[in-house]
Amino acid sequence: MVFKAIAELIAEKIECDPAEIKMESSFKDLGIDSLDTVEMIMNLEDKIGQEIEVEDKVETVGELVTYIEKKYQV
Repeated sequence: MVFKAIAELIAEKIECDPAEIKMESSFKDLGIDSLDTVEMIMNLEDKIGQEIEVEDKVETVGELVTYIEKKYQV
């Protein structure tokens, strides 16, 4: 669920098919900068109904998904 939500948000932001987003996709390669990441996390909070505070540096979609799933059990 978390991966799908993140992939949809990224795809909307960079105007691509969500299927193109992979766990190993890096935010840098996708053209997602730190401000985009903050905006995406805020939108993700709305989608999953959970406040998210990312305390670790995440560089890939998979790292973000794993971090959120472990910390918030979603």
